[in-house]
Amino acid sequence: MAVAKKPAAKKPAAKPAAKKPAAKKAAPAKKPAAKKAAPAKKAAPAKKAAPAKKPAAKRTPNAAFMKPMNASATLAAVIGEKPMPRTEITKKVWDYIKKHGLQDAKNKRMINADDKLKAVFGGKKQVSMFEMTKLISNHLS
Repeated sequence: MAVAKKPAAKKPAAKPAAKKPAAKKAAPAKKPAAKKAAPAKKAAPAKKAAPAKKPAAKRTPNAAFMKPMNASATLAAVIGEKPMPRTEITKKVWDYIKKHGLQDAKNKRMINADDKLKAVFGGKKQVSMFEMTKLISNHLS
């Protein structure tokens, strides 16, 4: 009797196995796709070789970003008088924000302006970090 129960137990297991062959039928269809992926992998190392050559040629920064810009008097109170590129100006503003703890505690994307930054931000008490770059660009010439 125990022998009869074991095959009965295998039969329910066989039913999910019956579902698996259906999945296996789909798998052979995927195997040609996998074969297509394998040649793509062969092409990928060729691509990896190309970027390896690029670092040999030193990357030149965009001249527009590196052009020294003059800050207005209100912005100069925050970052300094000296002309500097846009990238450096943004870094200096972020240094000022972090030094004075002006980033909002709950929503890190928002900047709470102190008296100096409020003049730069056009009188706004709080601006988003994305709006901040737009407002700073108004003070550059």
